[in-house]
Amino acid sequence: MTTARLVSTSPTRLPSTSASPIHRTSLCAVGRAPAFSARPLGFSLRLKPSPAMAAAGVGGNGPPTAHGDSIGSSRIGEVKRVTKETNVHVKINLDGTGVAECSTGIPFLDHMLDQLASHGLFDVYVKATGDTHIDDHHSNEDIALAIGTALLEALGDRKGINRFGHFTAPLDEAAVEVILDLSGRPHLSCGLDIPTQRVGTYDTQLVEHFFQSVVNTSGMTLHIRQLAGKNSHHIIEASFKAFARALRQATEYDLRRQGTVPSSKGVLSRS
Repeated sequence: MTTARLVSTSPTRLPSTSASPIHRTSLCAVGRAPAFSARPLGFSLRLKPSPAMAAAGVGGNGPPTAHGDSIGSSRIGEVKRVTKETNVHVKINLDGTGVAECSTGIPFLDHMLDQLASHGLFDVYVKATGDTHIDDHHSNEDIALAIGTALLEALGDRKGINRFGHFTAPLDEAAVEVILDLSGRPHLSCGLDIPTQRVGTYDTQLVEHFFQSVVNTSGMTLHIRQLAGKNSHHIIEASFKAFARALRQATEYDLRRQGTVPSSKGVLSRS
């Protein structure tokens, strides 16, 4: 693997616009990263939770707002990864609305990243070019490494989040369970039994490699277990859907925690 040059942009509150609301969609061949302006200034889409809601941990993806403050800042990670093999630009908003704008050069991977955005309610922008004339391996790996790094950046010190996520997603005859911990410790246990070597042109061996690469750079403990399934497409898509929902659960805020780090050690670190 060629040594990568990474350029990370610190997460900032992006400017709002007066444009009409963005609908959940998937676009191809995007020229630049979107603004992700999901919350116009002076207006909040998040209802102030009642005491009962707070006790139940209800409050959506976004950060809890201080008393009298109607707007919380979005958690955004942006990474550019450039090697002799690939050129990758990733931007993720954990507090988004499910917008996917992905052009990776790998159609099936674009479809799976759509699932990550749609079911995680993340805004996901991925623009990548690479040596796919050889195969999809380098692009698949570098996109996943950049996504993991963007997640790491967006999560920051991880204060106030649920940290743990667990979801089982069915897709027809297939069912896949995902358990994850945003612990800062990278580990993958992948128990997928995909019966065919390819789905379309996509090498199914790259599924586990994609998740391993995300785990390595994000500092995530991830367990993926196939409960049922015979169709390769269904198995892989159920995996991405379950991963998206588990990650959404883990990154959402626990209002009862009141902004503290969800660890008895007092810190969650990638190192």
